[in-house]
Amino acid sequence: MAAPVAGQARAVLRDLALRSARLRGGFPAVQLTPRRWLNLQEYQSKKIMADHGVTVQRFFVADSANDALEAAQRLKAKEIVLKAQILAGGRGKGIFNSGLKGGVHLTKDPKTVEQLAKQMIGYNLSTKQTPKDGVTVKKVMVAEALNISRETYFAILMDRACNGPVMVGSPQGGVDIEEVAATSPELIFKEEIDIFEGVKDHQALQMAKNLGFKGPLQQQAADQIKKLYNLFLKIDATQVEVNPFGETPEGQVVCFDAKINFDDNAEFRQKEIFAMDDKSENEPIENEAAKYDLKYIGLDGNIACFVNGAGLAMATCDIISLNGGKPANFLDLGGGVKEAQVYQAFKLLTADPKVEAILVNIFGGIVNCAIIANGITKACRELELKVPLVVRLEGTNVHEAQRILSESGLPITSANDLEDAAKKAVASVAKK
Repeated sequence: MAAPVAGQARAVLRDLALRSARLRGGFPAVQLTPRRWLNLQEYQSKKIMADHGVTVQRFFVADSANDALEAAQRLKAKEIVLKAQILAGGRGKGIFNSGLKGGVHLTKDPKTVEQLAKQMIGYNLSTKQTPKDGVTVKKVMVAEALNISRETYFAILMDRACNGPVMVGSPQGGVDIEEVAATSPELIFKEEIDIFEGVKDHQALQMAKNLGFKGPLQQQAADQIKKLYNLFLKIDATQVEVNPFGETPEGQVVCFDAKINFDDNAEFRQKEIFAMDDKSENEPIENEAAKYDLKYIGLDGNIACFVNGAGLAMATCDIISLNGGKPANFLDLGGGVKEAQVYQAFKLLTADPKVEAILVNIFGGIVNCAIIANGITKACRELELKVPLVVRLEGTNVHEAQRILSESGLPITSANDLEDAAKKAVASVAKK
């Protein structure tokens, strides 16, 4: 089945693109980006890949200019690449407040590495994806620079349509794969993987052949594909995307840039990986929300969205926009809800000066609406809520929840459905 399947591939890649856009933001380096709350630096990602037998560039990490010099000397490489370690993309075209231009530099002289590191470490790097003032660089990665003679694309991901993992590959790598799928679908190859049997030798070889590897490189690429699948399983990934999956003039197949998404439900057995989480570049409100198992994403509007479930959150934001409003955020309560979480959620929302109204949209499946209602009334009283509050509840124990709200004596506007809630929330802001 390792033949171009244009329609299916487009669907897979659309899903891949959506997840990549939301979670990666176009980050052009080896980065493991699973759920919103797990952020690993490039050097951490490369180490995980290398530990699983995947071929990556040799590298060291330094947190001082002197360490960077020592690392460059230890590499004994013909050419060295020095990379500032931040999570945001666009490092190569970024600017430091030290005056240095570019967060990625190539050199053959270890002494130059030291001079560059002096202008990187401890300084802020501003890129198109960082805040205006940039992000402080605390570490740099000193790596062996390798020439790439040919670039391909390879990914393994969970595909609902196939009820399991699939391999997706293209001989055209190093570019946005979404564009390849749109303009040259015949260059997209898809192969389903039996979750019980794993990647078979003939499947790996066929994919390597489809990617354009020839001679001894074909077997080498197939071996890397199998190792990437073993990594996929062992670390509970939902996606492993390598772009470019390239070959060097010396005849080596290397995973140059990669992105890996984790299944956050597997955190309990991937504690070492999740312990690496780098929250230093998150907005403070995101870190505060995470303390209470809340997921917060800030937007630029004035209507706060308090929901349970990412899908419902996006639908709520969309319907607010369709009714002429602008969402200020979405705050996802998740499933195992407690009153204290509801209180903390309101505390976070009301601390945002942009918020002029709050829309609560809860669908109670595993969530008890009465718990939500009790949390809402407590928060309104203790925080002395000053902005309009629109509440739409549906599902488990909803009648008890509605009784709690109606008998509270608080200025809470109830809504019959999501459309009604969005209209009322938008109208409440327009009256101001």
